[in-house]
Amino acid sequence: MATRVKPPKDDEIRPESLTRALSERYLAYALSTIMHRALPDVRDGLKPVHRRLLYAMSELGLQPGSGFKKSARVVGDVIGKFHPHGDQAVYDALVRLAQDFSVRYPLIDGQGNFGNVDGDNPAAMRYTESRLTPAAGLLLDGIDENAVDFRPTYDGEEKEPVVFPSAFPNLLANGATGIAVGMATSIPPHNLAELCDALLDLNADPDITDRSLLKHIKGPDFPTGGIIVDDRETITAAYREGRGAFRLRARWRKEEGARGTWSIIVYEIPFQVQKAKLITSIAELITSKKTQLLDDVRDESAEDVRIVLEPKSRTVDPELLMEQLFRTTELESRISLNLNVLDAQQRPQVMSLKQALKAFLDHRYDVLVRRSSFRLERAQRRIEILDGYLAVYLNLDKVIRIIREEDEPKPKLMKAFRLSDVQADAILNMRLRNLRKLEEMEIRAEHAGLKKEAEELSALIKSKARQGKKIAEEIKAIGEQFGPKTPLGKRRTGFAEAPAVADVAPEAFIEREPITVICSQKGWIRAMKGHRDRSEEIAFKEGDRGRFFIHAETTDKLIAFGTNGKFYTLACDKLPGGRGMGEPIRLSIDLSNEEDLVALFVHKPDRKLLVASRTGHGFVVPENDVLAMKRGGKQVLNVAPGAEGEAALCVPAIGDHVAVIGENRKMVIFPLSDVPEMGRGRGVILQRFKDGGLEDARVFALAEGLPDANDRVWPKPELKDWMGARGQAGRLPPRGFPKSGRFNAR
Repeated sequence: MATRVKPPKDDEIRPESLTRALSERYLAYALSTIMHRALPDVRDGLKPVHRRLLYAMSELGLQPGSGFKKSARVVGDVIGKFHPHGDQAVYDALVRLAQDFSVRYPLIDGQGNFGNVDGDNPAAMRYTESRLTPAAGLLLDGIDENAVDFRPTYDGEEKEPVVFPSAFPNLLANGATGIAVGMATSIPPHNLAELCDALLDLNADPDITDRSLLKHIKGPDFPTGGIIVDDRETITAAYREGRGAFRLRARWRKEEGARGTWSIIVYEIPFQVQKAKLITSIAELITSKKTQLLDDVRDESAEDVRIVLEPKSRTVDPELLMEQLFRTTELESRISLNLNVLDAQQRPQVMSLKQALKAFLDHRYDVLVRRSSFRLERAQRRIEILDGYLAVYLNLDKVIRIIREEDEPKPKLMKAFRLSDVQADAILNMRLRNLRKLEEMEIRAEHAGLKKEAEELSALIKSKARQGKKIAEEIKAIGEQFGPKTPLGKRRTGFAEAPAVADVAPEAFIEREPITVICSQKGWIRAMKGHRDRSEEIAFKEGDRGRFFIHAETTDKLIAFGTNGKFYTLACDKLPGGRGMGEPIRLSIDLSNEEDLVALFVHKPDRKLLVASRTGHGFVVPENDVLAMKRGGKQVLNVAPGAEGEAALCVPAIGDHVAVIGENRKMVIFPLSDVPEMGRGRGVILQRFKDGGLEDARVFALAEGLPDANDRVWPKPELKDWMGARGQAGRLPPRGFPKSGRFNAR
């Protein structure tokens, strides 16, 4: 037999495991947070504090169209009767439901200062006034007709609704956010007319697919507008799984000014972004010079948002400027979707869009049946009373006599006219002035009308098809009330694809300036402002001299080719300045001291390069394929170990023939088409050497002649003796060829 544990006395100390005590209390706290604070109910889309607020306002008679009452009065009723929490927390919830920039369909009509999109605080609750909006009236419609269950309040003195009847899907229309213990919810607002269209299709066909529902629901519809730049597949996947995110951008337009100037006007900002903080963040970008395209920002907003962005130059591409700001400021924000809600059994779960709409429809069916049953019962009670009236109207004299002569007229009336207890009470309480012929006619008309209503309600309760038709009519009426032609129902958030400049490289945001890149023999590199002339006197470290002298722009990329066969990429705007001697290039790229630079040049997209090693092997490679994303470089030419096999040259492959000369001063010319195009490898033999290795090579147009290092051009007729095939040894160059044995100046 189990031993019963006696409950501890108030002053009794009982040992208990700390782990057990903490786990029990933490679990209770977690469940309380999930069910009574953080997660909305899928049926009415409200958390307890919002539901209590609206119900308290309804009890105060603050219906749409009625007078306003002080918000402090509302908050006092809420915390006194329903919600035993701090008044400021309740007032904050009230304020948010009244802000048309926070809620898509405001549930509270506020009078006074309720804050603004800048992030300014509302006035104190003693100054503001509030009442319900028509949308809130739809949520409460039927609450006095036994449409939902009620439960005792925290002190047991009052009753509060467990959920609202909710004539429209408030969960998706206004959205919700919340953080519970171990879970969170984030539901953006949607367009109510689109939701109604989807509900009509789902009501007609419960097996409809998610994709079919999304023909009506395009995506979120935020109160502050903006543009969603996600593709349809991303949006569809998010709604199907109940999790995802949406990229929301500000709306802007280009506004022309005087003398060819222009500015950008931002007139819609992303949801829940404070305008003042947004402008401050843009101003900080300008101050810290993290944006080279923007010159100034100012706020010219009145009732509407108007942020003016001034570019540094009229030649700036506005798309490019906005793309930079989208990447670095809250002009683009990411709105998450996490449809984590409490179902009808108060269990938290993540629902898909279809499941959330289906849960709302199930709730509406339940509300319809309960309201119809309540109305039927009320009609039947009234019919019973009217039947009693009609039974005695033909014998009014007898009724009057019984009432006048009998000490207990009620049982006599019940026996004489076969009346029920309710009917007898109603007759005894009837006023004498109601005993008119006209009143009898009104009773008969009311009786007939109630009979018809009772028959219709009874048929509605018994027929699922009739219920579906009735619900479809209600949803259609709400869809028309908040349709796209109404100011509140018109869709505010648009859809578009991100422009092509969205993938532009970061270098495009750099201010273009001319520079001269100088790299010394020992690998010290620097960038001097402007395009310098080679004749200018430039200082180098003792024992060092110039090697590469390149005119470039700050927006260019430099490509370096090493003797190890690797290509490296450097950004010109990141090069050290030209005031000193510069810095070793090896600080920017992983080039060991045993290796050296072969070539250094400005990257030109779509160009092709001829690369070769000292052994005479080489191939053609597209220049776009040699760009390296890491400082370790990109291996393109496979070289043999030792100095004899290292990379020897990299020259542009512009022309139709290749001239190759070896260290033995023998030269051969052959078609460029004989050299394969590769992405990586050792290549093919360009020239065979008996002694030494490759000295130089040049790609040229045969019809235009072969230039040499002395800027002399050898015409085609003078080159016929050196024309041959790839891989031949060649012959000594013509008389007058540079003694350096090179086509390209060093």
